[in-house]
Amino acid sequence: MSQQMVPSNRPGQMTAVMRAMPQATGPKVLRIGLVQGGKVIEERVIKQRSHVTIGPSEKSMFVIPSKNLPAQFRVFELAGNEYVLNFLDGMTGRIALKTGISDLAALRAQAKRIPLGNGQMYQIPLSDEARGKVVVGETTFLFQFVAPPPVQPKPQLPVSVKAGLANDIDWGTTIIAAFSFLFHFGAVGSIYSDWMDPIVDDEVDVAQLLESVKQLPPPPPVEQKTEVEVPVTTAAAAADAPKAAAAAGAGAGKGSGGKGNISDSRATAISNELAQLDVAMIGALNSNGSATNSVLDKGDTPTGLLDGAAANGAGIGSGGVAGLNMGGSGGGVLRPGTAGGGGLATIGNTQGGGPAAAGSAAKVKGPVGNANIGGASVAGGSVSNAQSVVAGMAAGFRRCYNKGLQEDPNMKGSVRITAKIGPNGEVLSAVPSGSGLSGTVVGCVAARVSSAQFSPPEGGGATVVIPVTFVSQ
Repeated sequence: MSQQMVPSNRPGQMTAVMRAMPQATGPKVLRIGLVQGGKVIEERVIKQRSHVTIGPSEKSMFVIPSKNLPAQFRVFELAGNEYVLNFLDGMTGRIALKTGISDLAALRAQAKRIPLGNGQMYQIPLSDEARGKVVVGETTFLFQFVAPPPVQPKPQLPVSVKAGLANDIDWGTTIIAAFSFLFHFGAVGSIYSDWMDPIVDDEVDVAQLLESVKQLPPPPPVEQKTEVEVPVTTAAAAADAPKAAAAAGAGAGKGSGGKGNISDSRATAISNELAQLDVAMIGALNSNGSATNSVLDKGDTPTGLLDGAAANGAGIGSGGVAGLNMGGSGGGVLRPGTAGGGGLATIGNTQGGGPAAAGSAAKVKGPVGNANIGGASVAGGSVSNAQSVVAGMAAGFRRCYNKGLQEDPNMKGSVRITAKIGPNGEVLSAVPSGSGLSGTVVGCVAARVSSAQFSPPEGGGATVVIPVTFVSQ
Protein backbone atom coordinates (compact mmCIF):
# COMPACT_ATOMS: atom_id res chain seq x y z
CA MET A 1 0.00 0.00 0.00
CA SER A 2 1.50 3.26 -1.13
CA GLN A 3 1.86 6.03 1.34
CA GLN A 4 0.00 9.16 0.23
CA MET A 5 1.94 12.46 0.43
CA VAL A 6 0.28 14.93 2.71
CA PRO A 7 0.82 18.58 1.69
CA SER A 8 2.62 20.59 4.32
CA ASN A 9 1.92 24.24 5.20
CA ARG A 10 5.60 24.96 5.78
CA PRO A 11 7.23 27.11 3.02
CA GLY A 12 10.19 25.83 1.06
CA GLN A 13 13.79 27.00 1.56
CA MET A 14 13.77 29.44 -1.43
CA THR A 15 10.45 30.92 -0.34
CA ALA A 16 11.77 31.45 3.16
CA VAL A 17 14.86 33.24 1.81
CA MET A 18 12.76 35.48 -0.41
CA ARG A 19 10.51 36.40 2.47
CA ALA A 20 13.51 37.14 4.67
CA MET A 21 14.91 39.66 2.19
CA PRO A 22 13.87 43.27 2.81
CA GLN A 23 11.14 44.36 0.46
CA ALA A 24 11.43 47.68 -1.37
CA THR A 25 9.20 50.34 0.05
CA GLY A 26 8.26 53.81 -1.11
CA PRO A 27 6.67 55.20 -4.28
CA LYS A 28 7.18 53.50 -7.62
CA VAL A 29 9.77 54.73 -10.08
CA LEU A 30 9.71 55.21 -13.85
CA ARG A 31 10.91 52.54 -16.24
CA ILE A 32 11.50 53.96 -19.73
CA GLY A 33 12.37 52.17 -22.96
CA LEU A 34 13.63 53.97 -26.08
CA VAL A 35 12.49 52.43 -29.39
CA GLN A 36 13.86 53.43 -32.81
CA GLY A 37 13.24 51.55 -36.07
CA GLY A 38 11.18 48.92 -34.24
CA LYS A 39 14.04 47.99 -31.90
CA VAL A 40 14.54 48.79 -28.22
CA ILE A 41 17.90 50.57 -28.18
CA GLU A 42 17.91 51.67 -24.55
CA GLU A 43 16.10 50.84 -21.31
CA ARG A 44 16.53 52.74 -18.10
CA VAL A 45 15.02 52.70 -14.61
CA ILE A 46 14.95 56.14 -12.99
CA LYS A 47 15.88 55.02 -9.46
CA GLN A 48 15.82 58.56 -8.08
CA ARG A 49 12.51 60.24 -8.80
CA SER A 50 13.49 63.27 -10.91
CA HIS A 51 12.59 65.08 -14.12
CA VAL A 52 13.03 63.15 -17.39
CA THR A 53 14.27 65.46 -20.18
CA ILE A 54 14.56 64.85 -23.92
CA GLY A 55 15.96 67.01 -26.73
CA PRO A 56 18.99 67.67 -28.94
CA SER A 57 21.11 69.01 -26.06
CA GLU A 58 23.78 66.74 -24.60
CA LYS A 59 22.58 67.70 -21.13
CA SER A 60 19.23 65.94 -21.73
CA MET A 61 18.65 62.53 -20.18
CA PHE A 62 17.63 61.14 -23.60
CA VAL A 63 19.32 62.84 -26.57
CA ILE A 64 17.19 62.70 -29.73
CA PRO A 65 17.72 64.68 -32.97
CA SER A 66 14.58 66.81 -33.27
CA LYS A 67 14.26 70.42 -34.46
CA ASN A 68 10.74 70.85 -33.04
CA LEU A 69 11.80 70.32 -29.42
CA PRO A 70 13.52 72.71 -27.03
CA ALA A 71 17.08 71.91 -25.99
CA GLN A 72 15.83 70.22 -22.76
CA PHE A 73 12.13 69.34 -22.77
CA ARG A 74 10.68 67.80 -19.59
CA VAL A 75 8.47 65.05 -20.96
CA PHE A 76 8.00 63.57 -17.45
CA GLU A 77 8.02 66.33 -14.85
CA LEU A 78 8.00 65.75 -11.09
CA ALA A 79 5.39 68.05 -9.55
CA GLY A 80 5.58 67.53 -5.79
CA ASN A 81 5.52 63.75 -5.20
CA GLU A 82 3.64 62.89 -8.42
CA TYR A 83 4.64 62.79 -12.07
CA VAL A 84 2.92 64.73 -14.86
CA LEU A 85 3.21 64.11 -18.60
CA ASN A 86 4.05 67.11 -20.84
CA PHE A 87 3.46 66.87 -24.60
CA LEU A 88 3.32 69.24 -27.56
CA ASP A 89 1.12 69.45 -30.66
CA GLY A 90 3.45 67.36 -32.82
CA MET A 91 3.54 64.38 -30.38
CA THR A 92 1.31 61.29 -30.56
CA GLY A 93 0.76 58.23 -28.38
CA ARG A 94 -1.59 56.26 -26.14
CA ILE A 95 -1.80 56.45 -22.34
CA ALA A 96 -3.48 54.01 -19.95
CA LEU A 97 -4.96 55.97 -17.04
CA LYS A 98 -7.46 55.16 -14.35
CA THR A 99 -10.21 56.41 -16.65
CA GLY A 100 -9.11 54.11 -19.49
CA ILE A 101 -6.85 54.12 -22.53
CA SER A 102 -6.84 57.41 -24.44
CA ASP A 103 -4.89 59.03 -27.24
CA LEU A 104 -2.90 62.19 -26.66
CA ALA A 105 -5.13 64.00 -29.16
CA ALA A 106 -8.17 63.15 -27.04
CA LEU A 107 -6.43 64.18 -23.82
CA ARG A 108 -5.72 67.73 -25.06
CA ALA A 109 -9.27 68.83 -24.20
CA GLN A 110 -8.87 67.93 -20.52
CA ALA A 111 -5.13 68.72 -20.24
CA LYS A 112 -3.73 71.84 -18.62
CA ARG A 113 -2.43 74.32 -21.22
CA ILE A 114 0.87 76.12 -20.53
CA PRO A 115 2.35 78.72 -22.96
CA LEU A 116 5.73 77.65 -24.38
CA GLY A 117 7.53 79.85 -26.91
CA ASN A 118 5.32 80.45 -29.93
CA GLY A 119 3.02 77.54 -29.05
CA GLN A 120 1.66 75.83 -25.97
CA MET A 121 2.33 72.73 -23.89
CA TYR A 122 -0.25 70.24 -22.58
CA GLN A 123 0.06 68.67 -19.11
CA ILE A 124 -1.82 65.72 -17.60
CA PRO A 125 -1.17 64.05 -14.19
CA LEU A 126 0.01 60.41 -13.99
CA SER A 127 -0.68 57.85 -11.29
CA ASP A 128 1.51 54.92 -10.28
CA GLU A 129 -0.64 52.60 -12.42
CA ALA A 130 -0.23 54.71 -15.61
CA ARG A 131 1.64 53.31 -18.59
CA GLY A 132 1.79 53.89 -22.32
CA LYS A 133 3.88 55.31 -25.14
CA VAL A 134 4.79 58.76 -26.44
CA VAL A 135 5.99 59.15 -30.07
CA VAL A 136 8.35 62.07 -30.83
CA GLY A 137 9.28 62.07 -34.51
CA GLU A 138 10.91 58.70 -35.25
CA THR A 139 11.51 57.89 -31.58
CA THR A 140 9.01 56.11 -29.30
CA PHE A 141 9.17 56.26 -25.49
CA LEU A 142 7.56 53.31 -23.62
CA PHE A 143 6.99 53.96 -19.92
CA GLN A 144 5.48 52.35 -16.83
CA PHE A 145 5.81 52.65 -13.07
CA VAL A 146 7.58 49.80 -11.25
CA ALA A 147 8.68 49.12 -7.71
CA PRO A 148 12.13 50.50 -6.93
CA PRO A 149 14.89 47.89 -7.11
CA PRO A 150 16.32 46.74 -3.76
CA VAL A 151 19.44 48.49 -2.52
CA GLN A 152 22.46 46.30 -3.18
CA PRO A 153 24.55 45.64 -0.07
CA LYS A 154 28.10 46.86 0.01
CA PRO A 155 30.48 44.06 -1.01
CA GLN A 156 32.72 42.79 1.80
CA LEU A 157 35.62 40.37 2.00
CA PRO A 158 35.04 37.04 3.65
CA VAL A 159 36.11 36.69 7.25
CA SER A 160 38.71 34.08 6.29
CA VAL A 161 40.41 36.49 3.92
CA LYS A 162 40.49 39.29 6.51
CA ALA A 163 41.91 37.09 9.23
CA GLY A 164 44.52 35.35 7.03
CA LEU A 165 46.18 38.45 5.58
CA ALA A 166 48.65 38.89 8.44
CA ASN A 167 49.30 35.16 8.70
CA ASP A 168 50.51 34.92 5.10
CA ILE A 169 53.42 37.33 5.69
CA ASP A 170 56.91 35.76 5.92
CA TRP A 171 58.17 37.71 8.89
CA GLY A 172 61.74 36.39 8.67
CA THR A 173 62.25 37.57 5.10
CA THR A 174 60.53 40.88 5.88
CA ILE A 175 62.87 41.61 8.82
CA ILE A 176 65.98 40.72 6.78
CA ALA A 177 64.86 43.01 3.93
CA ALA A 178 64.19 45.87 6.36
CA PHE A 179 67.69 45.65 7.93
CA SER A 180 69.24 45.43 4.47
CA PHE A 181 67.52 48.65 3.37
CA LEU A 182 68.61 50.43 6.55
CA PHE A 183 72.23 49.35 6.08
CA HIS A 184 72.49 50.39 2.44
CA PHE A 185 70.76 53.75 2.89
CA GLY A 186 72.92 54.48 5.94
CA ALA A 187 76.10 53.76 3.99
CA VAL A 188 75.06 56.03 1.12
CA GLY A 189 74.10 58.81 3.56
CA SER A 190 77.46 58.62 5.32
CA ILE A 191 79.28 59.03 2.01
CA TYR A 192 77.43 62.26 1.20
CA SER A 193 77.63 63.66 4.75
CA ASP A 194 80.34 66.13 5.86
CA TRP A 195 81.23 64.68 9.25
CA MET A 196 84.37 63.10 7.72
CA ASP A 197 85.59 66.37 6.15
CA PRO A 198 88.54 68.17 7.83
CA ILE A 199 87.99 71.34 9.84
CA VAL A 200 88.66 74.50 7.80
CA ASP A 201 90.19 77.60 9.42
CA ASP A 202 88.57 80.61 7.78
CA GLU A 203 91.26 83.06 8.96
CA VAL A 204 94.09 81.08 7.35
CA ASP A 205 92.19 80.79 4.05
CA VAL A 206 91.48 84.53 3.95
CA ALA A 207 95.15 85.37 4.60
CA GLN A 208 96.28 83.07 1.78
CA LEU A 209 93.73 84.65 -0.55
CA LEU A 210 95.03 88.15 0.22
CA GLU A 211 98.63 87.10 -0.44
CA SER A 212 97.71 85.61 -3.80
CA VAL A 213 95.86 88.81 -4.77
CA LYS A 214 98.93 90.93 -3.92
CA GLN A 215 101.08 88.86 -6.24
CA LEU A 216 98.81 89.47 -9.26
CA PRO A 217 100.24 91.86 -11.94
CA PRO A 218 98.67 95.32 -12.21
CA PRO A 219 95.86 95.70 -14.79
CA PRO A 220 96.61 97.45 -18.11
CA PRO A 221 95.76 101.16 -18.35
CA VAL A 222 92.32 102.03 -19.68
CA GLU A 223 92.35 103.97 -22.95
CA GLN A 224 90.58 107.32 -22.72
CA LYS A 225 88.57 108.29 -25.79
CA THR A 226 88.93 111.91 -26.88
CA GLU A 227 85.58 113.59 -27.40
CA VAL A 228 85.34 115.86 -30.45
CA GLU A 229 82.81 118.65 -30.27
CA VAL A 230 80.76 118.95 -33.45
CA PRO A 231 79.15 122.37 -33.94
CA VAL A 232 75.38 122.37 -34.43
CA THR A 233 74.39 123.65 -37.85
CA THR A 234 71.48 126.06 -37.64
CA ALA A 235 68.92 126.69 -40.34
CA ALA A 236 70.68 129.89 -41.43
CA ALA A 237 74.05 128.13 -41.56
CA ALA A 238 72.49 125.30 -43.59
CA ALA A 239 71.08 127.83 -46.05
CA ASP A 240 74.51 129.46 -46.46
CA ALA A 241 76.33 126.11 -46.68
CA PRO A 242 76.41 125.97 -50.53
CA LYS A 243 77.89 129.52 -50.70
CA ALA A 244 80.46 128.78 -47.99
CA ALA A 245 81.42 125.52 -49.68
CA ALA A 246 81.79 127.35 -53.00
CA ALA A 247 83.96 130.05 -51.40
CA ALA A 248 86.10 127.46 -49.63
CA GLY A 249 86.44 125.50 -52.84
CA ALA A 250 87.49 128.58 -54.77
CA GLY A 251 90.18 129.45 -52.20
CA ALA A 252 91.47 125.91 -52.06
CA GLY A 253 91.49 125.71 -55.85
CA LYS A 254 93.79 128.68 -56.08
CA GLY A 255 96.23 127.30 -53.53
CA SER A 256 96.35 123.65 -54.63
CA GLY A 257 95.49 123.82 -58.28
CA GLY A 258 91.68 123.32 -57.76
CA LYS A 259 91.94 119.54 -57.60
CA GLY A 260 88.65 118.10 -56.13
CA ASN A 261 86.97 121.56 -55.61
CA ILE A 262 84.43 123.65 -57.55
CA SER A 263 84.65 127.27 -58.55
CA ASP A 264 82.46 130.13 -57.38
CA SER A 265 80.68 130.32 -60.74
CA ARG A 266 79.88 126.62 -60.65
CA ALA A 267 78.42 126.88 -57.13
CA THR A 268 76.20 129.77 -58.24
CA ALA A 269 75.00 127.77 -61.24
CA ILE A 270 74.06 124.80 -59.03
CA SER A 271 72.15 127.11 -56.65
CA ASN A 272 70.20 128.59 -59.59
CA GLU A 273 69.34 125.13 -60.92
CA LEU A 274 67.95 124.11 -57.51
CA ALA A 275 65.79 127.24 -57.41
CA GLN A 276 64.55 126.48 -60.94
CA LEU A 277 63.59 122.94 -59.87
CA ASP A 278 61.48 124.43 -57.04
CA VAL A 279 59.66 126.67 -59.51
CA ALA A 280 59.18 123.66 -61.82
CA MET A 281 57.48 121.81 -58.99
CA ILE A 282 55.11 124.73 -58.48
CA GLY A 283 54.36 124.68 -62.21
CA ALA A 284 53.09 121.12 -61.88
CA LEU A 285 50.48 122.39 -59.38
CA ASN A 286 48.97 125.09 -61.61
CA SER A 287 45.26 125.80 -61.72
CA ASN A 288 44.89 124.86 -65.39
CA GLY A 289 45.26 121.10 -64.87
CA SER A 290 42.14 119.02 -64.17
CA ALA A 291 43.96 116.78 -61.69
CA THR A 292 45.05 119.61 -59.35
CA ASN A 293 42.33 122.16 -60.00
CA SER A 294 40.16 121.13 -57.05
CA VAL A 295 43.24 120.78 -54.83
CA LEU A 296 44.27 124.42 -55.41
CA ASP A 297 40.66 125.60 -55.19
CA LYS A 298 40.28 124.12 -51.73
CA GLY A 299 43.60 125.49 -50.56
CA ASP A 300 44.96 122.12 -49.41
CA THR A 301 48.39 122.76 -51.01
CA PRO A 302 51.07 123.90 -48.51
CA THR A 303 52.06 127.51 -49.22
CA GLY A 304 55.62 127.20 -47.88
CA LEU A 305 56.98 126.15 -51.27
CA LEU A 306 55.19 129.06 -52.99
CA ASP A 307 56.53 131.58 -50.49
CA GLY A 308 60.06 130.22 -50.80
CA ALA A 309 60.02 130.45 -54.60
CA ALA A 310 58.63 134.00 -54.53
CA ALA A 311 61.35 135.13 -52.08
CA ASN A 312 64.16 133.40 -53.98
CA GLY A 313 66.45 135.65 -56.02
CA ALA A 314 66.97 133.09 -58.75
CA GLY A 315 65.01 133.50 -61.94
CA ILE A 316 64.10 131.31 -64.87
CA GLY A 317 63.55 131.94 -68.56
CA SER A 318 60.28 131.41 -70.27
CA GLY A 319 61.56 128.17 -71.78
CA GLY A 320 63.72 127.02 -68.86
CA VAL A 321 63.83 123.86 -66.78
CA ALA A 322 60.86 121.50 -67.24
CA GLY A 323 59.53 123.76 -69.99
CA LEU A 324 57.88 126.33 -67.68
CA ASN A 325 55.73 128.78 -69.54
CA MET A 326 55.62 131.95 -67.49
CA GLY A 327 53.56 134.66 -69.15
CA GLY A 328 55.01 137.96 -70.09
CA SER A 329 56.38 139.73 -73.12
CA GLY A 330 60.01 139.40 -74.06
CA GLY A 331 62.64 136.91 -73.13
CA GLY A 332 65.48 136.99 -70.69
CA VAL A 333 65.53 136.02 -67.08
CA LEU A 334 62.12 136.07 -65.35
CA ARG A 335 61.77 136.37 -61.59
CA PRO A 336 58.63 135.23 -59.75
CA GLY A 337 56.30 138.15 -59.10
CA THR A 338 58.24 140.73 -61.15
CA ALA A 339 56.76 142.98 -63.76
CA GLY A 340 58.82 141.41 -66.52
CA GLY A 341 57.17 138.00 -66.09
CA GLY A 342 53.71 136.79 -65.39
CA GLY A 343 54.31 135.90 -61.72
CA LEU A 344 53.39 132.60 -60.12
CA ALA A 345 49.85 132.93 -61.44
CA THR A 346 50.99 132.35 -65.04
CA ILE A 347 53.14 129.25 -64.46
CA GLY A 348 52.17 126.64 -67.05
CA ASN A 349 50.17 129.09 -69.14
CA THR A 350 50.93 128.34 -72.80
CA GLN A 351 48.67 131.07 -74.13
CA GLY A 352 49.70 134.65 -74.60
CA GLY A 353 48.71 137.31 -72.14
CA GLY A 354 50.01 139.79 -69.69
CA PRO A 355 50.91 139.20 -66.06
CA ALA A 356 48.12 138.22 -63.69
CA ALA A 357 47.27 140.08 -60.55
CA ALA A 358 48.61 138.98 -57.20
CA GLY A 359 46.64 136.16 -55.58
CA SER A 360 45.28 134.76 -58.87
CA ALA A 361 47.37 131.57 -58.82
CA ALA A 362 44.27 129.39 -58.26
CA LYS A 363 41.43 130.59 -60.42
CA VAL A 364 38.10 129.20 -59.20
CA LYS A 365 35.76 128.25 -62.03
CA GLY A 366 32.29 128.53 -60.49
CA PRO A 367 31.13 127.52 -57.01
CA VAL A 368 32.77 124.71 -55.06
CA GLY A 369 30.61 122.04 -53.44
CA ASN A 370 30.89 120.50 -50.00
CA ALA A 371 29.48 117.12 -48.88
CA ASN A 372 28.42 116.76 -45.22
CA ILE A 373 28.02 113.11 -44.19
CA GLY A 374 25.76 112.42 -41.23
CA GLY A 375 26.12 109.51 -38.87
CA ALA A 376 25.77 106.19 -40.69
CA SER A 377 23.28 103.79 -39.09
CA VAL A 378 23.73 100.00 -39.28
CA ALA A 379 20.81 97.55 -39.05
CA GLY A 380 20.46 93.78 -39.38
CA GLY A 381 24.00 93.06 -38.19
CA SER A 382 27.23 94.61 -36.95
CA VAL A 383 29.90 96.09 -39.27
CA SER A 384 33.10 96.98 -37.40
CA ASN A 385 34.50 99.56 -39.84
CA ALA A 386 31.25 101.11 -41.10
CA GLN A 387 31.98 104.63 -39.82
CA SER A 388 35.57 104.75 -41.17
CA VAL A 389 34.57 103.43 -44.62
CA VAL A 390 31.72 105.96 -44.88
CA ALA A 391 34.04 108.80 -43.83
CA GLY A 392 36.45 107.82 -46.62
CA MET A 393 33.69 108.39 -49.21
CA ALA A 394 33.61 112.18 -48.59
CA ALA A 395 36.12 113.02 -51.34
CA GLY A 396 34.19 110.97 -53.89
CA PHE A 397 30.90 112.61 -52.87
CA ARG A 398 32.45 116.08 -53.34
CA ARG A 399 33.67 115.18 -56.83
CA CYS A 400 30.18 114.02 -57.79
CA TYR A 401 28.67 117.28 -56.49
CA ASN A 402 31.26 119.48 -58.23
CA LYS A 403 30.40 117.81 -61.55
CA GLY A 404 26.76 118.64 -60.95
CA LEU A 405 27.57 122.26 -60.08
CA GLN A 406 29.11 122.70 -63.53
CA GLU A 407 25.64 122.02 -64.96
CA ASP A 408 23.61 123.87 -62.32
CA PRO A 409 25.61 126.27 -60.03
CA ASN A 410 22.58 126.79 -57.75
CA MET A 411 21.94 123.09 -57.13
CA LYS A 412 21.87 121.86 -53.53
CA GLY A 413 20.03 119.18 -51.60
CA SER A 414 20.46 115.90 -49.75
CA VAL A 415 20.44 112.21 -50.57
CA ARG A 416 20.03 109.10 -48.45
CA ILE A 417 21.80 105.94 -49.67
CA THR A 418 20.59 102.56 -48.32
CA ALA A 419 23.42 100.05 -48.91
CA LYS A 420 22.88 96.32 -48.42
CA ILE A 421 26.11 94.61 -47.29
CA GLY A 422 26.87 91.01 -48.28
CA PRO A 423 28.49 88.31 -46.11
CA ASN A 424 31.98 89.14 -47.44
CA GLY A 425 31.63 92.91 -46.89
CA GLU A 426 30.75 93.73 -50.53
CA VAL A 427 27.91 96.14 -51.37
CA LEU A 428 25.09 94.14 -52.98
CA SER A 429 22.88 97.16 -53.74
CA ALA A 430 22.82 100.94 -53.15
CA VAL A 431 19.36 102.53 -53.33
CA PRO A 432 19.31 106.40 -53.27
CA SER A 433 16.47 108.60 -52.09
CA GLY A 434 16.35 112.40 -51.72
CA SER A 435 15.49 115.67 -53.40
CA GLY A 436 17.10 118.79 -54.89
CA LEU A 437 19.89 116.98 -56.78
CA SER A 438 20.23 116.02 -60.43
CA GLY A 439 20.21 112.44 -61.63
CA THR A 440 23.88 112.72 -62.52
CA VAL A 441 24.90 113.55 -58.94
CA VAL A 442 22.61 110.91 -57.40
CA GLY A 443 23.86 108.21 -59.77
CA CYS A 444 27.49 109.16 -59.13
CA VAL A 445 26.99 109.02 -55.33
CA ALA A 446 25.26 105.63 -55.57
CA ALA A 447 28.08 104.29 -57.76
CA ARG A 448 30.65 105.47 -55.19
CA VAL A 449 28.82 103.60 -52.41
CA SER A 450 28.52 100.46 -54.59
CA SER A 451 32.31 100.33 -55.05
CA ALA A 452 33.02 100.42 -51.29
CA GLN A 453 34.29 97.40 -49.34
CA PHE A 454 33.29 96.84 -45.69
CA SER A 455 34.38 94.27 -43.13
CA PRO A 456 32.33 91.03 -43.14
CA PRO A 457 29.25 91.76 -41.00
CA GLU A 458 28.38 89.65 -38.00
CA GLY A 459 25.32 87.55 -38.74
CA GLY A 460 25.95 87.20 -42.50
CA GLY A 461 24.56 90.56 -43.67
CA ALA A 462 23.68 94.12 -42.69
CA THR A 463 22.15 97.35 -44.01
CA VAL A 464 24.01 100.69 -43.81
CA VAL A 465 22.09 103.96 -44.27
CA ILE A 466 24.29 106.95 -45.30
CA PRO A 467 22.74 110.48 -45.21
CA VAL A 468 24.65 113.13 -47.24
CA THR A 469 23.88 116.86 -47.53
CA PHE A 470 25.39 118.91 -50.39
CA VAL A 471 25.91 122.69 -50.05
CA SER A 472 27.77 124.95 -52.48
CA GLN A 473 30.41 127.41 -51.25
